[in-house]
Amino acid sequence: MGAESAVTVILDTTLGVVFTWVGWKTVKMLRKYTPYSYPNARINAMEVKLLSEQRFNELAESRTLQNFIVSLEDTDYKVHLSGVAEDPVEIERAFERALASTYLLMEEILPKRVKGFFRLLLEEWDVRNIASVVKAKVRDEPAIDYVVEVGTIVPKVKAIAEAKTMEEILVILEGTPYEKHCQRLFLGEISVDQFETELYKDYYSRLLDYATSRKEEERIILEEFVRTKIDIRNIVTLLRAKRAGLPGKAIREHLIPGGSVDLDTVLNIDDLNMVLAELDSTKYGKVLKENKERIEKDITVVESVLWNYLLRRVKDLERFYPLSIATPLSYILKKEREIKKLKAMAKLIADDVEPEKIKEIIGEELA
Repeated sequence: MGAESAVTVILDTTLGVVFTWVGWKTVKMLRKYTPYSYPNARINAMEVKLLSEQRFNELAESRTLQNFIVSLEDTDYKVHLSGVAEDPVEIERAFERALASTYLLMEEILPKRVKGFFRLLLEEWDVRNIASVVKAKVRDEPAIDYVVEVGTIVPKVKAIAEAKTMEEILVILEGTPYEKHCQRLFLGEISVDQFETELYKDYYSRLLDYATSRKEEERIILEEFVRTKIDIRNIVTLLRAKRAGLPGKAIREHLIPGGSVDLDTVLNIDDLNMVLAELDSTKYGKVLKENKERIEKDITVVESVLWNYLLRRVKDLERFYPLSIATPLSYILKKEREIKKLKAMAKLIADDVEPEKIKEIIGEELA
């Protein structure tokens, strides 16, 4: 073989390798991003339908719950509010059903490799329901009043509410992640408040396991989302407990593992303002400083402040990863914010609060 032929063979081989690599990378990118094209386009169209600030101001003028419900008849909430009594609790539950339907839609339209995450998000209602119903049972309260018909095991929750004995409840929950915690409660190994915490620890552990089992940017996005949610819950728990004067040891028992912020350094600080000052050194320091005056007036606004931080962070991830799970997560958070406003507004209208005051409260506390 001549030198020229040898060069040709080498070039052909090199080009073959290059084209094979390019083809492999192209296929990999298509498999990675194409599954998000349709769902994200659909979500972007849904986002246009989110209620504007002007629309909220108009709703604040409703004055009665009947007018409030009628004013939402041209929205997707109509189907969930149809036939609902003019009662803020029933209206709140209707809005929760609307949010649950959004999770189910995400599960339906998203790629198979991530749709399970939205099923897990829906399971948070299972945790809330079981905690509320079992606690009502222990306290001899009418448990059925605490059932919200949202989640993945509503029939089981209703059955628990109707159960006559603790043994029946264990049978109903057999094979679920909640069985062992109920058993510990009934045996007196944990208190009713610790029971709820254990349910949430188990739930967030499963959520985090799912997030860390994904690959590349899906793992990056989901892991940050879950760890931030854990942080928010822990910081809110910590501040509420400090306000109630609970010692650090008791507070630690109610914190959820898996967050991105170490709260051990503030557990034994008694002064609430000093606790907030210590949190300045965390990634939430900036947003806490920006809202310092509001927080000092009312510590309960910390939850909405941190929740808005999460929404902004997911929006940043969405800009960085435009064809990814960040888009549905961003939409879900916006939908949750919208529903929080609507639920708060329904309660304020029922309490005969003046429209201008409603606008102020909705604008400041839940913006």
